[in-house]
Amino acid sequence: MTEFLDALMQHAFLRHALIGGLLASLGCGVIGSYVVVRRIGFLAGGIAHSVLGGMGAALYFGFDPIIAAFVTAIVAALIIGLVTLHGREKEDTLIAALWAAGMAIGIIFLSLTPGYNTELMSYLFGNILMVSRRELWLMGMMDVMILGLVGLFYKQFLAVSFDEEFAHLRGVPVTLFYLLLLVLVALTVVLLIQVVGLILVIALLTIPAAIAGHYMRTLAGMMAVGALLGMLFSSGGLLLAWQPDLPPGPVIILLAAVSYIVSLLARRLRR
Repeated sequence: MTEFLDALMQHAFLRHALIGGLLASLGCGVIGSYVVVRRIGFLAGGIAHSVLGGMGAALYFGFDPIIAAFVTAIVAALIIGLVTLHGREKEDTLIAALWAAGMAIGIIFLSLTPGYNTELMSYLFGNILMVSRRELWLMGMMDVMILGLVGLFYKQFLAVSFDEEFAHLRGVPVTLFYLLLLVLVALTVVLLIQVVGLILVIALLTIPAAIAGHYMRTLAGMMAVGALLGMLFSSGGLLLAWQPDLPPGPVIILLAAVSYIVSLLARRLRR
């Protein structure tokens, strides 16, 4: 613990990693709660994996992969949402197709990019220690956007999440807010990419909110506790990974998964 604190004072990259984990946890707790209550974890996973195609293409053509991830995630979210609402295809089939296509396109562009691109691999598996100051600012702006939209339309998102038919009868534009919710999920996916990577995004997006759901009876309480748990897991995982020199992303997820199992067992024993 002391060695980690000393390193935190000495190394800017470690401070950036800690701040990045805290910033990602804000969006994770808020949007993850919607993902859990609407049971759209598979959808979030589809968005995350489709992003790899855009990032791979961006690296191949020399563009910013984070901007490409932002655009690809929103496009994938809107496609899934529109087809789900108006198309005849089953939602899980479409998500699986986008999931596979995104991964395939990303791998193809990775193979075409000269040399072994470690940057793309860090986005795939996560490397919180490589978070830059610019990315921290970007994460902060995305957090402000997510929290602002959720705060502004909290009641509408609440109605759409729990009872779409009732929301429609009350005059809420269900399609608009459903698509907006998916866009926020896409933003959160991009927010988490640098912390745990595309492959592990779904775990950090859902586990803190799921644990919070064991104890909270309101969506707002679930969001707050989920965000706090995300911060605890990200900082705790960073601490546990530092001394043995382990990859922080998987350690963060493992800590969250163990906590979820303990919480689930404690809940059942209490019952």
